Amino acid sequence: MTDTDPGFDLAIIGSGSAAFAAAIAAIGKGKRVVMVERGTTGGTCVNVGCVPSKALLAAAEARHTAQAAGRFPGLTARDVPVGFPALIGGKDALVEEMRMHKYAGLADEYGWQITRGSAAFGGDADRPVLNITLEDGGEAHIVATHYLIATGAEQWAPPVPGLEQAGHLTSTGAMELDQLPASMIIVGGNAVGLEQAQLFSRLGTRVTVVEALDRLAPFEELEVSAAIEEVFADEGIAVHTATTLTAVRRDKAGYTLSTTAEELRAEHLLMATGRRPATTGLNLERVGVKTGALGEVVVDEQSRTTHPRIWAAGDVTGQAQFVYVAAAQGSLVADNAFDGAQRSLDYAALPRITFTSPALASVGMTDAQAADAGIRCNCRTLPLAHVPRALVNRDTRGLVKIVAEAGTGRMLGVHAVAEGAGDLITAATYAISAGMTVDQLARTWAPYLTMAEALKLAAQTYTQDVDKLSCCAG
Repeated sequence: MTDTDPGFDLAIIGSGSAAFAAAIAAIGKGKRVVMVERGTTGGTCVNVGCVPSKALLAAAEARHTAQAAGRFPGLTARDVPVGFPALIGGKDALVEEMRMHKYAGLADEYGWQITRGSAAFGGDADRPVLNITLEDGGEAHIVATHYLIATGAEQWAPPVPGLEQAGHLTSTGAMELDQLPASMIIVGGNAVGLEQAQLFSRLGTRVTVVEALDRLAPFEELEVSAAIEEVFADEGIAVHTATTLTAVRRDKAGYTLSTTAEELRAEHLLMATGRRPATTGLNLERVGVKTGALGEVVVDEQSRTTHPRIWAAGDVTGQAQFVYVAAAQGSLVADNAFDGAQRSLDYAALPRITFTSPALASVGMTDAQAADAGIRCNCRTLPLAHVPRALVNRDTRGLVKIVAEAGTGRMLGVHAVAEGAGDLITAATYAISAGMTVDQLARTWAPYLTMAEALKLAAQTYTQDVDKLSCCAG
């Protein structure tokens, strides 16, 4: 580290997926890399996001499966007691193991330095410097040829009277509780809110979801929203849509929420209202890096900021908040910064999954988006009651919807509510990326008694009544 000459080719602020992908790619090009992290190595996904939430969702699913065993003739439902502190402890152990294996250990293996402290830009646009306030209270300065901002995003809650005074849980805090709540209100009906709602409900908490828009999963297809609302109703999760939180009070017994619909009470309140880019305190304006209305770092298609040697990747850019997007952007930065590759990413067939059970998964356009783009579309929706895998599972809740271009049959989007919807949507991603038509998909091999077969069956609905096909009919 120096304050005179560039000691590094790439200085990275943050240590999540985007940061590590960029560092690994840069090291592979023979570059000198340094990373600055003010918190825990690994970023959101491994520490407080994907890994811990999916680990707890899997545990909740296991308990729910035992309770739902009665749907199979000859099996009796069983209530499984929850040792919540042990469950959280197991989750923590898994997170620590994956953090060491996939993050901290990799930095040691590849040989780059992680500096512990808070970074802010100094110098000026002509000569940027990273000023570091170290954990031990000391100071350091880093000068690099290129800089990458990969600070991710932070939990955000809207300004509601009484909320700041009352306090609330985030999804992070909820997954660190030492006792299972008797009741919980979750504000927010998108991916995080839906996952947390089903997680805690299946562990035994009485859960209520409040969503300001008129349906759960409000950015998915209407049919998808209706399906997950039916699932939640079946599982006893109370849902209040088109309902706005107007005030919050807290006493020894818990929370009282005033809403535009009615007053609600619960032991805990979890705000799942989204995340905002984490750019506070970076002094971006000092080096000419532009930010947007929500604090996001403005980047071009190549992930370059308004400064030619400063880049940004991952959630801090305000783009799709998926760990695989962050990783792809991080690798992109290394190629563009050091090879002049001028590479960009194509997000047209970007899949997304909400890990409820059944899961919600989508790729490509909704029919409304196709209409807005001036594309005349032809849509088909296949209920899972027509899918053999769902029938043998004795759970036909869900659907597969295909959005195709009228006339050509070119696939524009696929939307699913199903067990294994993530695997199904991966196949749909390949089909859309390859420019396949529904006719081509209908004639493609699909192994029998898989949920992915539902994709082929949905394509067959364009020309046939699948209810009148025998099993495996091609």
